[in-house]
Amino acid sequence: MPDSNRQFRLASRPAGKPDAETFELVETDVPEPGPGAALVRTRYLSVDPYMRGRMDAGESYADAWAVGDPLHGGVVGEVVESNGAGFEAGDVVVGNLDWADYATAPGTELTQIDPDLAPVSTALGVLGMPGRTAYFGTRDVAEPGPGDTFVVTGAAGAVGSVAGQIAKLAGARVVGFAGSDEKVAFLEDDLGFDAGINYKTAEDYGDALDEAAPDGVDAYFDNVGGPITDAVFDRLNVDARVAVCGQISLYNAEERPTGPRKLGQLVVSRARVEGFLVGDFAPRFETATERLAEWVASGEIEYRETVTEGLENAPDAFLGLFEGENIGKQLVKVSDPDD
Repeated sequence: MPDSNRQFRLASRPAGKPDAETFELVETDVPEPGPGAALVRTRYLSVDPYMRGRMDAGESYADAWAVGDPLHGGVVGEVVESNGAGFEAGDVVVGNLDWADYATAPGTELTQIDPDLAPVSTALGVLGMPGRTAYFGTRDVAEPGPGDTFVVTGAAGAVGSVAGQIAKLAGARVVGFAGSDEKVAFLEDDLGFDAGINYKTAEDYGDALDEAAPDGVDAYFDNVGGPITDAVFDRLNVDARVAVCGQISLYNAEERPTGPRKLGQLVVSRARVEGFLVGDFAPRFETATERLAEWVASGEIEYRETVTEGLENAPDAFLGLFEGENIGKQLVKVSDPDD
């Protein structure tokens, strides 16, 4: 084990879009696990859009990082040392840890995973938080059924790609918005979506929806917000359900646009709009993961991962989320098991 440990910290609060100056890579001592804790060597770390909100001082659903704090998120790693944490060296675990080569966490905040069941990286994607977000947001909030039209934004991302497939399994017609022709082909050819819309080349979102969803929209899973959501709201059917998962189009905005602008349309459609956090469903996480694992094993749900190599490149991977560079789950590979 090396004598030093690389760790990313929040160097400054970004004004608008973060950049390289937002992040600081420092060398620290390898931490020692306290009583009931484990030392974990990072194999993969997750970068997720919600982390943008933690970089601001304002109020959000996740606690803000202080300037100088280590950045923190989902990590799959290998236990190096356990100080009464309930694990053995070599166990593979998942938890929320620092962006670092090595980090410590209480054993109660780590979950052991079986590397023989699926690639360990899936614990941060289709079988982890993004997959569970898609599962509950689709099944419990948007509630698509046979014959419904289900629309999802950010459809080629970690959450949207799984949400659309779950809706398809429920018998819905599925339409996804994504940001390139390659991503639209991924939705239609690989995932079985009925239609994909490239939001970067569509001249009019409403016209594109009228073609892809001629019978209107019964269920909408919103990861993006903004003008696309405006167009969808105008096409909500009576008793439609809207699951608001994220608003990535607004995360870097220094001033929020005037709104809400389309609430009057909800009177016409009598639609239900509900924001949700995956943590609200924590008592049912195990059930969701088991069901998702069954669908993955059977081939009913496919997934893709975009993997950036090297801890030092984690900021680039994070910033790429806002440029739509990833297909599926964006991960950073930090180490191999045999290194």
